[in-house]
Amino acid sequence: MNTLTKNILLVDDNKGDIRLVNEVMLESKLRIQLSTVTDGMEALDFLFQKGIYVNAALPNLIILDLNLPKKDGREVLAEIKNNSAIKRIPVIILTASENDEDIMKAYELHANCYITKPLNLEKFTRVLKLIEEFWFSIVQLPR
Repeated sequence: MNTLTKNILLVDDNKGDIRLVNEVMLESKLRIQLSTVTDGMEALDFLFQKGIYVNAALPNLIILDLNLPKKDGREVLAEIKNNSAIKRIPVIILTASENDEDIMKAYELHANCYITKPLNLEKFTRVLKLIEEFWFSIVQLPR
């Protein structure tokens, strides 16, 4: 098993979801560093290492909600995928929206996958564990 720390950036404004993701990642057998931001502008500052994030480590994976304050997830995704320095970082859309238009737009903007947040706590926990397993145990990520 790879012992390198895996960095995840979670971009979500729901405190309950943030807490749940953090708890699941703390239980992980992998070494995961979870960074969280709660709006789109803060996400871009983190990714472009601006302001208080000047020394932030770039994530290996981004988990992005669509409905965010200041700058929504679609805009954040577009900026990520249009920037040569960070466009290779996989972006998982994890959102409450089941809207076909949101799904199509996310893939048009080159999201790596789109997952609708389960309302059931047990299912949501399982989805998070599957994300971790798939993206850090099966997939080869760029360095």
